[in-house]
Amino acid sequence: MKSSAKRSPDKKGPKSPKGPASPGPAAQMPLGAANYLFIAIGVAVIALSYAGMYIEKSVDGFFSLSVAPFTLVGAYLWVLFAIFYRKKEGKS
Repeated sequence: MKSSAKRSPDKKGPKSPKGPASPGPAAQMPLGAANYLFIAIGVAVIALSYAGMYIEKSVDGFFSLSVAPFTLVGAYLWVLFAIFYRKKEGKS
């Protein structure tokens, strides 16, 4: 059977590379070192808050009702801040 699709004369199949491909522009990391440091601090505070509630082992305890909610909300907001933080570039 004959195929009804016609090949254009300029397309003769895959081209073989003639040499090493030239590297494109360098890929940049989406977050900087400061961002990762801020995220690590936030995650550490979150982990310590949950660990403090676990150690207290009381739902009605002081840490579980008074301290942990504020530290957890603050730490989650800190992580969001860390993700969106961009260092200001100086004027040239």
